[in-house]
Amino acid sequence: MSTHEEGSSRKKTKSVYVSTVISIALVLLMTGLLGLILVHAKNLSKYVKENIVLNIIVNDNVNEGDVLAMQKDIEKDPYVLRTEYISKELAAKNLKEDLGEDFVEYLGHNPLLPSIDVYLKEQYANTDSIQTFIQKASKNSRVKEVVFQESLIDMVNKNIRIIGMVVLAFTVVLLIIAVALINNTIRLAIYSQRFLIKSMQLIGATKNFIRKPYLFYGIFHGLLGALIAILLLIFNLQFAQKQIPDLIFLRNWYEFGAIFLIVVALGILISGFSTYFAVTKYLKAKSHSLYR
Repeated sequence: MSTHEEGSSRKKTKSVYVSTVISIALVLLMTGLLGLILVHAKNLSKYVKENIVLNIIVNDNVNEGDVLAMQKDIEKDPYVLRTEYISKELAAKNLKEDLGEDFVEYLGHNPLLPSIDVYLKEQYANTDSIQTFIQKASKNSRVKEVVFQESLIDMVNKNIRIIGMVVLAFTVVLLIIAVALINNTIRLAIYSQRFLIKSMQLIGATKNFIRKPYLFYGIFHGLLGALIAILLLIFNLQFAQKQIPDLIFLRNWYEFGAIFLIVVALGILISGFSTYFAVTKYLKAKSHSLYR
């Protein structure tokens, strides 16, 4: 082979490898983005459920010390995440801010009752668990009533289930597409090397000897594509949080780290297995079939 032909062959090989890495990176980027959407959806669901409030209205004749003691007892309940004591004065202040006028001055007295706002743990933010909690709370003689928006809770749980099923189905479909795209990209890259593979086999090279360098480059390209995808994912995260600062409460670097590891694992495994099967195909192929 002449120097010109050798140089041309090397450029062609490099071009194939670069396009393979870019294709792998883009497919893994889409997979990673969907993973981030799943994590954000999960965290958003948890945030919404843990901010559903139950108002325990306390009788007017109960002194503040007893209310605070009751609050501590409520906080010990396994259903409860946190509580907040709302005194008559604070309730009046909050309502005044909402109405934009001083209704206490107009009425001549404060008709509001003290209350304890209760926020339940995520797994208990459903109608059945809330009804169980209300039954327990209502047995206390100091409690006048427990108020909560049942329709809101049912709507939140129903919508979260629907969204979760849709995103999960989309994830499965995209994962299948990702595997198919990476597999086809690598098969095309190996196709350009089919004559070289067969030539090495014809001069006596063993199958494992031929496979090794291709497997090494396949795994390396998968890893490189995954690292590029992760860098793009981090850039997208930073950009999204700059555009929507409220997303900061959804950030969980441990979960993001798990997604990044999954992206790397997918890149290595899919690329490695695809390379193995593509090379094996041409090792088993007859010489005349290579021209098809």
